[in-house]
Amino acid sequence: MKGQWDGVAIAATLLLALSFVFGGASREHALRLALVELAALPLLVMSADRLLRSGEWKSHRFALGLLGAFIAIPLIQLIPLPPAIWTSLPGRSEMVLALELAGIQPAWAPLTVTPDLTWQSVLAILPPAAMFLAVLGSSQAQTARMLAFYLVAAVVSVLLGAVQLASGDTRFYLWATTAAGSVTGFFANRNHLATLLLACLPFAAVFGAAVLRRRSEQRLPLWFGALFMGLVVVGLAAIRSRAGVILFGPIAVASLLAAWIAAGRGRPGPGLIALTGGVAAAIGAVAILALPPILARFDVQSAPEGRFEGWPIVASAADSWLPVGSGIGSFDAVYRSVEPLDQLDPTFFNHAHNEYLETWLEAGWFGAALIIAFLIWYGRRLWAAWRAGPSRERDLQRAASIALLTMLVHSGVDYPLRTAALAVLFALCAAILDKAGQPTERERG
Repeated sequence: MKGQWDGVAIAATLLLALSFVFGGASREHALRLALVELAALPLLVMSADRLLRSGEWKSHRFALGLLGAFIAIPLIQLIPLPPAIWTSLPGRSEMVLALELAGIQPAWAPLTVTPDLTWQSVLAILPPAAMFLAVLGSSQAQTARMLAFYLVAAVVSVLLGAVQLASGDTRFYLWATTAAGSVTGFFANRNHLATLLLACLPFAAVFGAAVLRRRSEQRLPLWFGALFMGLVVVGLAAIRSRAGVILFGPIAVASLLAAWIAAGRGRPGPGLIALTGGVAAAIGAVAILALPPILARFDVQSAPEGRFEGWPIVASAADSWLPVGSGIGSFDAVYRSVEPLDQLDPTFFNHAHNEYLETWLEAGWFGAALIIAFLIWYGRRLWAAWRAGPSRERDLQRAASIALLTMLVHSGVDYPLRTAALAVLFALCAAILDKAGQPTERERG
């Protein structure tokens, strides 16, 4: 039975755990990331087999097509091309000149200028792809258990962050390259911990509010939801992620709206007031105790924002590599070749801090077309999820749409989806949302 702990459910839970513990960084620590990718292989095979045997894949053709295109782009970029073709592509003139100066004849070469990093990008797709297929074929009960894992993991990560902040001991940081002295939890980047908390917020809200609709005597999910929403406020204040602080208001409002629908769209009762009160109390406490340090993070005079200065350079470089791009994973190498000398310092711009702009550079028109296709899919599923009535599955679909929007917006100023932990969560939410507009388990009988 789908609701039981079958092989797919066990493999998915293992992948969730490994991605969270070992997948909180986007670079370095190759062995840890390899463990996550290896854990995805059995889940990928079992999930694909289940979808094919059951025929459920037919209901998800467009989403599976997007996943196939997402995998195909870097694989195509790895195909060796004749010298006459790759040397004529835009952006390769300096490479050709270097070969000529060295007296080397151009040989067959792939489209990407960094084949090793492009191949690593292919492997990095395995965990989210496996989770996406697994959730497409999972029951509502199995999916709810996976989401409960993320809620608990988010709480544990905040507690670890509190230890990091209180002790100041680098032994409590899990990654060599990290923001020591900040609250990062299981992540190397504090902004990514903020993304996790915001993405989990709507699920905590609907889990708690659904108890009111079902008139259940068990109120633990309701009180957990209220406490979790308050914890998110306090956590964001300690993390001091600017994007997290800015996004909290809209995400909290959308989450409370989803909670109101999950509660049955009735007059707000004590339960919904408790959810809202948890947020309000936490905001009040933060305003009294921690507002000045948070506002200091927005002082652009004391700390100029380098990513905004780098975006025009990235955009200019991207234009020179159109229409096919420089290859997935090649951003660092390409940016170093065009970085102005007056911007050189001990730090370096390892990513564009804008996934859409970085995709434009690395995948060109094909990457842009894929992003547009994904946004069209998202818009259609979003509409289907929010126009439906309250039910267990519809509640999760509305929460998933909010979580996806959180990660999509944050990707405009950072790179959260380059961590395995958040990429797997993104895939899980995408699979949940792809079921919007289709009959629920109860409607299918």
